[in-house]
Amino acid sequence: MGIFSSIMDKILGRKKPEAPPAAAPAPTATPAATAPPPPPPEPVDVEAVLSELAAEKGGGGNWRTSIVDLLKMLDLDSSLDARKELAGELGVAAGPHGSAEQNIALQKAVWAALAKNGGVVPASLRD
Repeated sequence: MGIFSSIMDKILGRKKPEAPPAAAPAPTATPAATAPPPPPPEPVDVEAVLSELAAEKGGGGNWRTSIVDLLKMLDLDSSLDARKELAGELGVAAGPHGSAEQNIALQKAVWAALAKNGGVVPASLRD
């Protein structure tokens, strides 16, 4: 599993548990061809999930603008090698590896990729 997949799992897969559904009558046999498709997943408020996680962890550093702090808060590897791998996964080629330029580009790429994969990312994070 790639680093971005781990980021997605930690953020988009971290929804609050829903109340269990009420007991339904036993399903009747329905041919698969007529069964409705499953509904698309609910969008996830990325900032709310991360703010909650930061509160649980006592602050979370500067996760809004620092890729290193975001990765650390998510309990993921934030080393230079990990960020090189993430840059490759997201197609980020800004600046030398480990530079502020690349780290900023990585952070923006993470927000954009989360938005493309069902995350609701406010403009305040994407800018």
